[in-house]
Amino acid sequence: MDQVALLLALLLGAVVTVPLGERFDLPPPVLMTLAGAGVAFLPFAPMVEISPEFILPLILPPLLYAAVQRTSWRQFAANVRPILLLAVALVFVTTAAVAAVAHAIVPGLPIAAAVALGALVAPPDPVAATAVAGRLGLPRRLVSILEGEGLFNDVTAIVLYHVAIAAVVSGTFSWPAAAGQLVLSGVVAVVVGFALGWVSNKLMDLLGDATLQIGLSLMVPFVAYVLAEELHGSGVLAVLTTALYLAEHATDADDVMGRLAGNTFWQIIDTLVTGVAFGLIGLELHTVFGTEDGRVPELLGWGAVITGVVVGVRLLWLLPATALAKKLHNRRDYNEEIPVSWRETIIMWWSGMRGVASVALALAIPLTTDSGAGFPGRDEIIFIAFVVILSTLVLQGLTLPWLVRRLGVRVDADAERDLEHSLAIRAAKAARQRLKEIEAVEELPEEVSERLLRGAYEVGARISPDIIDEDRREWYTKRTERVRTIRRIQREMMSAARHEVLSARSEPGANPEVVDRVLRQLDVRSLR
Repeated sequence: MDQVALLLALLLGAVVTVPLGERFDLPPPVLMTLAGAGVAFLPFAPMVEISPEFILPLILPPLLYAAVQRTSWRQFAANVRPILLLAVALVFVTTAAVAAVAHAIVPGLPIAAAVALGALVAPPDPVAATAVAGRLGLPRRLVSILEGEGLFNDVTAIVLYHVAIAAVVSGTFSWPAAAGQLVLSGVVAVVVGFALGWVSNKLMDLLGDATLQIGLSLMVPFVAYVLAEELHGSGVLAVLTTALYLAEHATDADDVMGRLAGNTFWQIIDTLVTGVAFGLIGLELHTVFGTEDGRVPELLGWGAVITGVVVGVRLLWLLPATALAKKLHNRRDYNEEIPVSWRETIIMWWSGMRGVASVALALAIPLTTDSGAGFPGRDEIIFIAFVVILSTLVLQGLTLPWLVRRLGVRVDADAERDLEHSLAIRAAKAARQRLKEIEAVEELPEEVSERLLRGAYEVGARISPDIIDEDRREWYTKRTERVRTIRRIQREMMSAARHEVLSARSEPGANPEVVDRVLRQLDVRSLR
């Protein structure tokens, strides 16, 4: 099995694990990791030969960009305090705790190298957290915080990692220089992100065609990451900034086809890249375990201790941090989303899985220092990092669904229903208001006006039938059944039309371009 065949196998696995995960109530990223680990130890499986410096720029940008599509800048702004407590403060605390313990238990491991280990295992993986937690029916406030933490903690951790690596390689370290690098990295990333977001938004309007716009959206996250890194900024933060800017400014309410096609495209990219990323984690096990023959029990012990530190620090930090957030929330009435019970805090704690970023950072550790000596403790750091990643990803990922059910943490269905009801009313009012504006300037027949008015009312009724009063609900139910019957028959008629047109493709003398153009018109008509 060569590298191309292995990549195709990972892509196939990414698709197959989605229905398998839904059937067996298991997270697809965890299944892909286990599948990769199983393949790694097959005798005919090739060694993975992906250069570490390519893992982050090739995998993280599309995954982060896809994740941002599910949120908004307003949501981040409303939750900035809990996100900062997790994305910045907790990363610093975890890094310090891991560095102290690793320096104490691993013989000969310098403190700077221990800090590098702490930084690379500190950030929970944004893909793993959202992929696992997002499928469990958790309250939106928890998913929002987990998404925010996962998207922003990589920024802090990667900067800390680079500072620690530079200290080991050069043999020198300066706190003022490290702080300056952290600030500069963030400023450069934000500037690059906003600038590229503005340019991309203008290009989207200029291109117009949905196919070209989607092609541009695929390039944007990679350009943002590489450009920011070249300017010594944070590539991760640049991608987030660009994606948030486009999410806020590049939405055309009337671009139905573009929005549907774009959402479908990024769902496909998210599924495939996530599967490949977590499959690579499993495949790298062969390399990691193969370099440490004879020391595996000792290294597993160190990995277990560091895993305990990582998991324990998260719990010890979340308990007081959540209590503080609640206190400030109640006192100042912030419009932010925070855990409202100890059960939700426990779920947040157990959702802190490590993944793609930690693997990439571990494998990217240099082989030597500036003096030509080997990087101190490199093999030990990589092995321990993989123990932490697999322990949190597999153990927590597999048990999180059970824990959610056990604690009874579920989405607030009443709140979602109320919001849906409110949006249905707003949609119906907006449609009626627009009809009044048109009637003011156009002379419409009375029967047409009445029909359009009923249609405006039904806009909201389709979203939330609860807005209909009791007297009209039975009539509307019967009418809905008639409409469903008509639409079912229309779908069958359109299906027959599409089959007939499609069959013309294989007829002698048929022009495929004309056939496809007619078929597209039928598809658009069916969509409407």
